[in-house]
Amino acid sequence: MEQWSSRIGFVFAAIGAAVGLGNIWRFPAVVGQNGGGAYLVPYLIAAFAFAIPLMILEISVGRSLKADVVTACRRIRSEFEIVGWLIGGSVLAVLSYYLVITGWVLAFALFSLLGSTPAFGEFTGTYQPIVFFVVSTLAVGTIVSLGIQGGIERMASVLIPLTFVVLLGLAGYVATLPGFTDGLRFFLTPDVSVLSDPLIWSAAFGQVFFTFSVGMGVLLTYGSYLGADANVPRSSVIIALADLTVAILAGIVIFGIVFTVGGEPAAGTELAFSTLPAAFEAMPFGSVLAVCFFGLLFVAAIAPSVAMLEVGVAGAMRTTDWSRRRASAVVTGVVLLVGLPSALSYSAVELSVLGRPFLDVLDSTVGTLGLPLGALALIVVFAWVQDQAVLREQLGDSIVLPLVKYVVPLVLVVVTTLGLVAGLDRSRWRRLPGAETLASLDAMTASLLVALVLAAVGWLLYRRRRSRRESSQQAT
Repeated sequence: MEQWSSRIGFVFAAIGAAVGLGNIWRFPAVVGQNGGGAYLVPYLIAAFAFAIPLMILEISVGRSLKADVVTACRRIRSEFEIVGWLIGGSVLAVLSYYLVITGWVLAFALFSLLGSTPAFGEFTGTYQPIVFFVVSTLAVGTIVSLGIQGGIERMASVLIPLTFVVLLGLAGYVATLPGFTDGLRFFLTPDVSVLSDPLIWSAAFGQVFFTFSVGMGVLLTYGSYLGADANVPRSSVIIALADLTVAILAGIVIFGIVFTVGGEPAAGTELAFSTLPAAFEAMPFGSVLAVCFFGLLFVAAIAPSVAMLEVGVAGAMRTTDWSRRRASAVVTGVVLLVGLPSALSYSAVELSVLGRPFLDVLDSTVGTLGLPLGALALIVVFAWVQDQAVLREQLGDSIVLPLVKYVVPLVLVVVTTLGLVAGLDRSRWRRLPGAETLASLDAMTASLLVALVLAAVGWLLYRRRRSRRESSQQAT
């Protein structure tokens, strides 16, 4: 079985899975939409009390069972295999449109390099987004096909240090701009009076959930390639701190630029594809800055895309007798087919559903609901149904155990219910910031999925209790 060549190789790969567009693009956008520095308070609480415990659970389960999410669920109980497939399917569905956005970033990086950056609407009015989506998907598939050490680990060992170097360089330049102080003040000064707003907490937990790649089976899969001597809690904290550092640096860079040119900090998606390109044109060395920024965005998009694709490839390899190259080719082909409607929706074709781009519909259903509910199912399987002695062996008797069994699932249920059913701003939880939602479709889908998951959780707990009762009766 494949393994990481070293613990630092695993840490780099896991940081790559966590650090993505969510940190550099989405994080500043959500901060801007939620009043700046006040947002950082619930964000940090969510990171340390919610994301890190779930991260430790996933990595520990993967290392213990030496299995991908599908195989791991099946080993707990055969009927749970479907849970693994649903989680893996949700991840690949998100990947299919995440790669569309990755294609946009690649295109703007190339445009910046050539010195001619079109308006976002002009770009999506052509067939170019489809071409860049295909190129990005094939690049990710090629990396995964090269294996754990030769592909994923080698990529992460180059791209993750490069990410920090470029971000630090950009931060150093932005520190010389006239708007740097105002941007820093907006970004880091909390207004505690707004912390009573549940939208702030919903946005923070949603952002942490996505940006740390928890509850998706990604870290479980990566953990299956980890040696028994690795310190999982320590690695998890390092991964979390690296993720937070990238997000903070990205915020400093983006808000410093936005306040220098008099832009709107709450611009959402436009920050990356409209506000910043216009700002670069008006700034000294703007063309160099544009290449660095969009190159950084592309690097940040590739690593988590590789991690998400590995979830599907690992599941295919361990369920069949396929080689890694064959599994990579097949799963990459599936992602291309599934992602094509999303690519077409932001192109000259303008594929839409009920008047909204297909990508937005997929994001507002699978991206908003499927992944949080999948994470809840993962917690039920591995924190509740799994043998408790095995769970304690995996997690020890630390505070992590009660957090993943009680606090994290409760937070998931409460925040998802408030954010998706009770009428709060659902866009705060989405991978694509600032995009419109289909309110009626969201409400119907939310109600249906929440009801199904709650029913499934109740059924699983009932089966577990019944199995224990039958076992005790047989013993007597």
